[in-house]
Parts: sequence; C-alpha cells; structure tokens
Amino acid sequence: MRFPHRPLAVLIAASLASAAAFAQKGETVKIAWIDPLSGLMASVGQNQLKSYQFVAEKLNASNPAGVKFEIISIDNKLSPAESLNALKSAADQGVRYVVQGLGSGAALALVDGINKHNERNPGKELVFLNYAAVDPDLTNSKCSYWHFRYDADTSMKMEALTTFIKEQADVKKVYLINQNYAHGHQVSKYAKSGLARKRPDVQVVGDDLHPLAQVRDFAPYVAKIKASGADTVITGNWGSDLALLVKAANDAGLTAKFYTYYGNFGGTPTALGKAADGRVFQIGYGHYNMGGLYGTLLADFKKRFNDDFYSAAVYSVMVSLSDAIAKAKSTDPVKVAAALEGLKFKTFNGDVEMRKSDHQLQQPLYIAKWQPVDAKNTYDVEKTGMTFAPVKAYDAYVSSTPTSCQMKRPS
Repeated sequence: MRFPHRPLAVLIAASLASAAAFAQKGETVKIAWIDPLSGLMASVGQNQLKSYQFVAEKLNASNPAGVKFEIISIDNKLSPAESLNALKSAADQGVRYVVQGLGSGAALALVDGINKHNERNPGKELVFLNYAAVDPDLTNSKCSYWHFRYDADTSMKMEALTTFIKEQADVKKVYLINQNYAHGHQVSKYAKSGLARKRPDVQVVGDDLHPLAQVRDFAPYVAKIKASGADTVITGNWGSDLALLVKAANDAGLTAKFYTYYGNFGGTPTALGKAADGRVFQIGYGHYNMGGLYGTLLADFKKRFNDDFYSAAVYSVMVSLSDAIAKAKSTDPVKVAAALEGLKFKTFNGDVEMRKSDHQLQQPLYIAKWQPVDAKNTYDVEKTGMTFAPVKAYDAYVSSTPTSCQMKRPS
C-alpha cells in the first residue's frame, strides 16, 4: 500500500464536510468511553480506547466546530449492569456524550438507561454514539432518538455475506457457531434466513451457541464441526472467542472455510497465521488495504502504538460529531442529535448518511480474504506477513435493510 505524502491533518480536513462557521470554538466536549478494560476482552478494549484518544487528538488539531474532545474511559467489564454504573458515573462528571461498542447486551442496557436519564433530567440529556454493537434491535424495536449506530448491523452484514456466498459453489454444508448473547443469536437467525432465500440447496449442519468471553478451549466445538462434515463455518465471534476458535480449528486440521464478522483483530490474525491462507473471509465496512485516508490513519496508529487501527468506525463517530456540532452551532446534545439525524458526511470509506428514520449509518460494505501480503495488498496484520485483501465491494443500498423503528422524538 502506498500512503499519501501529505500531512495527516490535511487529509482529515479534506475528509470533513464543508466547514460551517465555527460554533462553540474552544469548548471542551467530554466523551465517556464505556467498554471492557478487564477480562478476556481487555486487549480489544485497550485498542479501542487508544483509537478514540488517537482520533480525538487528530481532530483537536482541526475540526469544523472548533471544539476540543476529551475522552474519559470507564471499564464496564463487558457487563450490562456495570455499563449502567458507568453511565451514572459519566453523568455525574458532566459528560453529555457516550461511546460504546463491545457487546450488544451492554448497548441495550445503555439505551434503556439513557432513555430513562433523559426523561428524568431535561436539560442534561445524554447522546449514545454506538460504534460496534450490531444487534438489529438497536435500530428496530429498541430504537431511540438518543442512539446512533456507526457499524453496519448484523442483518446488513449478513445480507452482503449471503449475497457473496450465493455465488460460491463450494459452499454446501454450513456450521453456525456464535456467542450466546443478542448479537450471536441474530447472526444465527439471519444466516439461516439469508441462506434459505438465496441458496436453499445449502444444508445447515450445526448451530452452536457458547458463553461470551468464557470459553478457553474450543476443541470440543471444533470436533463437532469436523464430525458434521461442514465445508463452511459462519461466525459472528470476536476477540478471544474467535482467536481461540480458529486456533483450535488449526490445531485440529479443520479445512473448512470461515466466514467471519471480526476476523481482522483481537489476536485472531495471529491465530490464523499462514495455515488459514485463502480460507477465511470477513465482512465489514472497510479493509486494511483501502489506502487513502484509512491507509494514512493505519500507518500513523501503528507507528504510534505498534498496533492495528481496526475499528475505523471510531473515526466516523468523531467526524460526524464535530460536523453535527458545527451544524447545530452548539454542543447541546438535543441540538446535536437533531443535527446528526439524516447527516451526510465524508469519512474513511466515502460518502455516508446517518439514516433519519432509525439512526443507522448507511455505508458501503466489503468482503476481504485472508492471504499473504503482496504488491497490491501490503498491510501486514499483527506482523503475520498476511493480510485481508478485498474480493468484493457492495454499495450501501445492497446491504441496506428496512427498519421497523417507530422513532419517538422530543416534543
């Protein structure tokens, strides 16, 4: 990959929507980051926190609202109950914006908690910017005016993934393995419905759910996959739950192909290694070899932290927030939420839109395949000598799914 030889601040400025008149210039906007810093997913949480601090620092040098962002981290231990305690702590510190993404259970708790807080505390409203919790209910039956999602939801990703699988003649027997919480249940549900619609000849030969962030040895699960005769595994697992699963698969000599949501981070690339060459696919809103602004951010982050900047939705969150503050000419969450609705802005993967009806970001999706780095795909993931190379791109409308959201807006 070739990185542009322009200063990062110039690239960031070019990626922002046309700057409005500076509003609230110099004001500090506190953002509470509520995600795990302990337990099996701690390394993922630490990367995400660094990502927010990194982007905030870059945008503090240049953003259309002229504000300064301050990230306050609170460990929620991956727990919905702890997330509510963190929310109260954030509100007590005068925070008005909350970001979270690791776990839809925690996200659902935060939506409920913020709805109740805002009803009881007019003038002290909170806004929830969700960068990675992908349970479709968050923008359907549980949708909230105060919640905005920047990742594509489980149904959107599966819509694109099954469209791709439709053309893969070697997919005949599929095994589903997922974490036993909201997201995992939805991956299983939408995989089965999508395959039935597009490839009714495909046989689902297994459908397992396991505890979230508790399993240390996936050998028994892999033995079941081998015994089923599956040629394909579909999983929404992330972090240690995916890294340990693919390690067990490699150890057992499982040759099935893996279709993943989160194969690109959390130690999973290291676990995949060269043994998984050509057998692992990922669906996401970007990929490591996009170049352009994302390529520059990747290079700068790796130089700074010796780590991969894998949650680029962090950038979309921060850019849209600065754009919305500029549009609203205020940092008041009520006005900023109104400005975020329907907001069109430019981010690392192009022109995107925060759909007004349900607050679900509409953006392109990509399928990438695990392979050795080459002249065209040069980003070395986790120092493996391997990378995720793009094989298919889908415009936003392809994966866009309808919403049942009945948005209740402030009167």
